[in-house]
Amino acid sequence: MSRQLFLGITLIVAAFFCVAVMSAFGKAAAGVSTATISFFQSFISLLLFLPWTLRRGLADLHTDQLPLHIARALSGLLSQVLYFWAVKEMTLIDAVLLVNAAPLFIPIVALLWNRTPITLSVGISLLVGFVGVVLIIRPGPDLLSNPSALIALSAALFSAIALVSVNKLTAHNHSDTILFYYFFIASLATLPFAIAGWSAPTPREWGLLIGVGLFMALAQLLIILAYQHATAAQIAPFNYSVVIFSGLIGWVVWHDSLDWISIVGIILVCVGGILSIVLAPDARYSHGALPVHGHGHAAGT
Repeated sequence: MSRQLFLGITLIVAAFFCVAVMSAFGKAAAGVSTATISFFQSFISLLLFLPWTLRRGLADLHTDQLPLHIARALSGLLSQVLYFWAVKEMTLIDAVLLVNAAPLFIPIVALLWNRTPITLSVGISLLVGFVGVVLIIRPGPDLLSNPSALIALSAALFSAIALVSVNKLTAHNHSDTILFYYFFIASLATLPFAIAGWSAPTPREWGLLIGVGLFMALAQLLIILAYQHATAAQIAPFNYSVVIFSGLIGWVVWHDSLDWISIVGIILVCVGGILSIVLAPDARYSHGALPVHGHGHAAGT
């Protein structure tokens, strides 16, 4: 393994450790509205990234693709809002995993948006991943009365739309530009809802909100640095390290446990997601987005 690849893997794993911590902070802030969490996530990240974005002057803020930036920002924001909504009702690992099922939706979104055909090998990887999703959400009468799993899965779909948008944006935009417009538009979009549902956070909740923003920004920075050392095909599979970190945090903090069906489902989603990333070059992750979530969104990311 080359030193560059080792650095890329180390940075991407560190980034998704930050994603897991950010997600845990969002879950712990159960008394804070989802809109408020989403606003602080975007606004704090915007403030932290602004000096980085402006380090070469205002040139990086120029774009000829504002509508696409808006589409990317709103789809990424919807993914984040739905994720924070779901994570309050589910175990941390299940919520994180379902949102990180975004790679399973990317080939479908790319097919509908870019007319990118789905090959047989990619189709098989999607089938494997969606079988895992079914094992995790376990469809039944209770799913409609407690739709948190479907909400998390919806977050994955919007994350996939955001990631395909980023794939288009990276052809003509620097990663700094993409991040700036995402955080700026997301902050503007969530501000009215945060004000409408405002309730003064406790000191502990303030700490959690600041943590969400700090770890979101740090994760994005580490992702950018990781992709300077390695390609998507080499390191994107390590995105799923977030599942391990989330499982450990959930076990330590909330005493979450998994049965064998969930474990099999987790393995299938990870395998299907990794294969869909590796086998579908046009639908790979770009350095400008966080899967979220992803979130990530991401995303996110």
